[in-house]
Formats: sequence, structure tokens, C-alpha cells
Amino acid sequence: MPKGRIIVVEDEPAIRRGVVDALRLTGYEVAEAADGAVGQQLAVQANVDLVLLDLQLPRKDGLEVLTEIRKLCPTRPVIILTARGTEEDRVRGLKMGADDYVVKPFSARELLARVEAVLRRTSPREPDVRAIRFGKATIDLLRREIRGPGSERHELSETEALLLQYLVGNRTRAVSREELLTRVWGVDAQGLETRTVDMHVARLRAKLKDPVSETNEAIVTVRSHGYMAGPGLAVVEGKSA
Repeated sequence: MPKGRIIVVEDEPAIRRGVVDALRLTGYEVAEAADGAVGQQLAVQANVDLVLLDLQLPRKDGLEVLTEIRKLCPTRPVIILTARGTEEDRVRGLKMGADDYVVKPFSARELLARVEAVLRRTSPREPDVRAIRFGKATIDLLRREIRGPGSERHELSETEALLLQYLVGNRTRAVSREELLTRVWGVDAQGLETRTVDMHVARLRAKLKDPVSETNEAIVTVRSHGYMAGPGLAVVEGKSA
């Protein structure tokens, strides 16, 4: 099994080939891109563990790509590959959310050490949420069902259970529709116009009999941002992030 999936976005063929070969020899699965447009498409896909991103790219600048990654995948680790003498770009990249940078020319040994350090530092702790309470109802995410008072039960689809788990696992912040599409549905949300997320949220609210009150909402709509777990959802088995 690969150690992780890494996206390499670098327009210089010799550097890109050296980086890709070093990563594959070390046990990583690698996808590569020679320009920012293709690199961005790869970088926001599901199941990506880290992105190595050059700043000077054709078609789309590396800092623009970084902006999109942070918008769609806020927690995805990114290491900037940068030339000497571009301190201002490095600083901008770090302020925009890059996790580290490597200055060209670099050795394979240095790059691999930085990759492993960032992956150790940024590896997300998987939300260990198995059961949630909302009012008098208990949501069993393993069995994918809502148990109400008495014998009342509602089944959850796998996607509905994953959506609830993701929102509760990230309950300290609003989660964008694009991030949910990427992380829960596993699709590239770039340029995709769909009401899928909203429809799933509406179905969940109906099954939970969510009163949409300011004090006991299960799922809160955050204007211009997306959704977040509301104060009415309480973890009763497992723990959230």
C-alpha cells in the first residue's frame, strides 16, 4: 500500500521527473502536472495527502492555485517549491496557508525530509464519531439510523451518515459546499454547479425533525460559507475534532 498520494505541480521537466522518481522510490503514489491549471484540478481531488507546488507556472500562477486549494480543501498540506531570490513570494505563500517551502536547487533527501515532516505535522486526526444525540433522537452512524422516542426509526444513507460525521468532526468551523463535495462525495468541485449538498442537508433536517431554531439547530446554514454542525448536535459516542 502506498505511503500516501502526492501531487507534484512543476513546469521544469528535469526537476519534476527527479521529484516524482524520488517520491515513487520512497513508496508514495504520485500524480504530476506541468502547469497550474491541470495542477489545480489534481490538487483538489479527494484522497490527496500533500501537494508540492511550484510558484512560477504557465497557465495559472502557483499562488492562484494555492488560493483555490485553501478554498476547497482548507486542511490539505502544501509545500511550495521556489527559486532563490523570491523571498516575497515565499512569505506570501506562507501567509496564504502553505505549510512549508523548499528552495531550489534542493536534494532529494532534503525534499523527502520536508515531506515526511509536514505529513507528520498535518495528518488529520480522523473524527471518531459513532453516535450523536439531537433532542430525544440518537443518530447511530455505524448502523446508519436515527432512533427516536419509542420504536421510531429512520434510515440514513451512507452519504447522509458521512455528511453528518464530517460536519461534527469539523464542528468548530463552517464547511463550504465545495469542500463537502470534495471530501464527502469525492468529486472535483471546481466549476461544478449542483444542489446536491443542499438537498442532502434538507433531507437530514427532515429526518431529524430539525426545528431550525437559533438555539437547537442540528445543521446551521452559514451565509456565504456553507454549513456547520449546530449546537443541538451532541456527540454521545466517540469524539469530534
